[in-house]
Amino acid sequence: MNKKALIIGITGQDGSYLADFLLDKGYQVVGTSRDASLASFSNLIHLGVRDRVQVESVSLNDFRSVIQVFKKHRPDEVYNLAGQSSVGLSFEQPVETFESISIAVLNLLEAIRFMDLPIRLYNAGSSECFGNTDGRAATDKTPFHPRSPYAVAKAAAFWQVANYREAYGMFACSGLLFNHESPLRPKRFVTKKIVRAACQIAADGSGVLKLGNLSVQRDWGWAPEYVKAMWAMLQQEEPEDYVIATGQTNSLQDFVEAVFSNLGLNWRDHVEYNPDLKRPADIDISIANPVKAEKKLKWKALYCMRDVTRMMVEAEQAGKKKQ
Repeated sequence: MNKKALIIGITGQDGSYLADFLLDKGYQVVGTSRDASLASFSNLIHLGVRDRVQVESVSLNDFRSVIQVFKKHRPDEVYNLAGQSSVGLSFEQPVETFESISIAVLNLLEAIRFMDLPIRLYNAGSSECFGNTDGRAATDKTPFHPRSPYAVAKAAAFWQVANYREAYGMFACSGLLFNHESPLRPKRFVTKKIVRAACQIAADGSGVLKLGNLSVQRDWGWAPEYVKAMWAMLQQEEPEDYVIATGQTNSLQDFVEAVFSNLGLNWRDHVEYNPDLKRPADIDISIANPVKAEKKLKWKALYCMRDVTRMMVEAEQAGKKKQ
């Protein structure tokens, strides 16, 4: 029999790419959204897999809702990719962010324990948990120092997963994913904002893009690759947490320069600093050590930041030509 996967939060970037990947592997895929009757599932449609996925409405803050979907589908693997996903927005909505991430994970863990099913759980952690690491590359053993409500919620969820794994012997693990991008990124993310604005400026011949702190440094990868690491974590003999990243760090200015360069433009002619876009607290430098994933999961990123900017620009331009 084919394995059945339940993807919590299938409408987002990672959920859609994961659905596509698992379907190719012969999985039955069920996806959830807070209200499936109203969700557009545009990402699944974009990837051409919407009609191959069964969808359910689930509220992770409602324990009964979670139990119901587990009883109905009895999945072999559960991938939790839901929750408020914007670091910037978390400063404005800290309570909703914490509940949608941390309380949601607790309900998932309790439901699996209550049902007593051999479900393997993947939880989407975040590199934001680490905060500033004083120039040291982060591993799954690096202490956390979250610097946003989003990171605090992700850190709490990480330790809940670890606790249930140790206390109840669950196969549950977290992927500490560093930044990963694609054409499916929502426009509120700065990477998508940069790509979209640069392509519009290139088309119009002029324009201005306003950004905050360009000196922050991040490890940017390609999202379709990262979902493969999620799957690989649940195929191991023992559940463990992993850092998933390229191992290369670049500044936001480098990212901006690469995007504009792909369009034959000098970014300095079109980018202005806006102090209002600076966050109350931020991570200065984000550095990853993904060696464990390479050794144990046999996973290694093939695409780095400049590849990502090129592919996002190409996709944005192709989309504009279709309009």
